[in-house]
Amino acid sequence: MRLDEFIEGFERDEAAEKRRLAAEKSYAITDHLDDVERQFEEALQGDALFGSTAPEIFVGRSGYPTVSTGLLSPVDRDAAAEGFATSSDWYSEGLGIEDVLQRRTGMLNSTRQTAVDSVQTGRRRGSDAGGAYDVWEGFVGVQREVAIADHPVDVEVGLDGKPDLDVAFDDVGTPTGPRATATGADLAENPHVPRAVEKTLSDDDWQAQGAMTYLYRRGFDVYDINTILSAGALGQASERSLVPTRWSITAVDDTVGQYLRGTLRNSDTIDKPELWYNEYMGNRYWVVLAPGRWEFELVEMKAPESVWNPRPGTGYYMSSAYEGYEGRTGYVEETAGAYYAARLGALEHLETRGRQAKCLVLREITDDYWAPVGVWQVREGVRNAFEGEPGVGQSFSETLDAVADQLPVPMGALRRKSELVAGLQSQLSDF
Repeated sequence: MRLDEFIEGFERDEAAEKRRLAAEKSYAITDHLDDVERQFEEALQGDALFGSTAPEIFVGRSGYPTVSTGLLSPVDRDAAAEGFATSSDWYSEGLGIEDVLQRRTGMLNSTRQTAVDSVQTGRRRGSDAGGAYDVWEGFVGVQREVAIADHPVDVEVGLDGKPDLDVAFDDVGTPTGPRATATGADLAENPHVPRAVEKTLSDDDWQAQGAMTYLYRRGFDVYDINTILSAGALGQASERSLVPTRWSITAVDDTVGQYLRGTLRNSDTIDKPELWYNEYMGNRYWVVLAPGRWEFELVEMKAPESVWNPRPGTGYYMSSAYEGYEGRTGYVEETAGAYYAARLGALEHLETRGRQAKCLVLREITDDYWAPVGVWQVREGVRNAFEGEPGVGQSFSETLDAVADQLPVPMGALRRKSELVAGLQSQLSDF
């Protein structure tokens, strides 16, 4: 598809861009919290909550190495638990910000304070199971069983007092809802564990990076691998520990991304520059692929009065992070976990084609993104940008010119912030 045909229909709605955040917010979530409180009272049996738990856990980072660890259980006993766990299905279901917050506030986070290395002492999992000699008993043990199961597990959680109904937001992890202190937890059924996960558990000498890659190659999505890693169920036995959810999300995205980049190292490049687009939850993604060896950059443009740039009259705030052919040697500070999530989406696309390319992801965060829901929406936004057909240009410069009028910042500002724009514009004049 020619670039002019691709761009046609992307006229910017200037009036919509100037809407204030407060005018766009939905306050239905506060009504939903009232429903959650009522459901909690109905689900409580004495001082215990009995019901299904989504195959997801939460490990905090505050106070590390002693952290808050939690089991996430839907408060509504009639709800389908699997729909509450963060997954790529949320994108295909078309969930909006309010939908995500309602699902997350509908889950009780039953927590206890735990040392991250507490999983390193204990007994083997199962009477006949070989492998890692670590904890599979008590609250942490139940948490780990939930994390490695491939379907929701019935649990009974003892609670100390009523829950705090506040919503906790994070720019990397998915929001968490009501929180209560757990006195203990017991499984009401034996969880089913996939054979590939049993293999990673039983190998005491397998480093976590290799185990993550193995699971990904066996068809596990990064959401599943993140949960297993967070529960301290991957890696060499002497080094297994609970991993804060925020860190595990980035670690899995980074590890799988490095693996995919390695598979493309000797691949041919794409033939011509391509322009792809997607929009999700008030985030706009323009993805430019250009011929050449792998390079990647994420540039974020954050609207005034959006969730990350709340001050009016300051203009768009820009952040970026870049890597060359050999990858990065340090953590990304400016764009944090969004960088690794966006990079994964681009690499997965290139891997399916067996091609490498230089990749520039331009993310515009509009004021419609009124509450952070986690980097999963960045991952899915970029993953799904590659549906349909791209706009195909004759040069990188032409491709940038085509998208320039769609961006909220002038090309000069983008050139000053982006290494790829500044470098490729002078190097790749024609193809």
